[in-house]
Amino acid sequence: MQIRSARPEEAGLLTGIALRSKAYWGYDEAFMAACRDELTLDAAAIERAWAVVAEDGERVVGFATVTGTPPEAQLDMLFVEPDVIGRGVGRALFACARGRAEELGCRRLTIDSDPNAEPFYRAMGAVRIGVTPSGSIPGRELPLLVLELAQGN
Repeated sequence: MQIRSARPEEAGLLTGIALRSKAYWGYDEAFMAACRDELTLDAAAIERAWAVVAEDGERVVGFATVTGTPPEAQLDMLFVEPDVIGRGVGRALFACARGRAEELGCRRLTIDSDPNAEPFYRAMGAVRIGVTPSGSIPGRELPLLVLELAQGN
């Protein structure tokens, strides 16, 4: 597996990964339709964020995006193709996202997590500090997690 910068022209491909990855948790069609806009990337979004993809051979199998400025960065998206979940792709992408936040001089990396992904982020060292409103489903709250970074300015 190799991690490289995402390309703006990959926006549609990455949107597909995000939608398949979210659907992995068994959400129904109505829920997925409500999330579609929030999970859709365009070329400008890739250019604005720090975005990387994980490739297995020629196949993109996951991606992550980070935004923010010191002292705090935000893990905006981290999605993995369902057929490779559990094979270290998410872990590798998370390590890169953490490294990027540290390179920026951030002290914290915040994560608005899907409830199903919370155990993964906790295993990566993040702790739950509260909840945050869903950007897609009115009234739904998501776990808000933070990873304190060792090297921040």
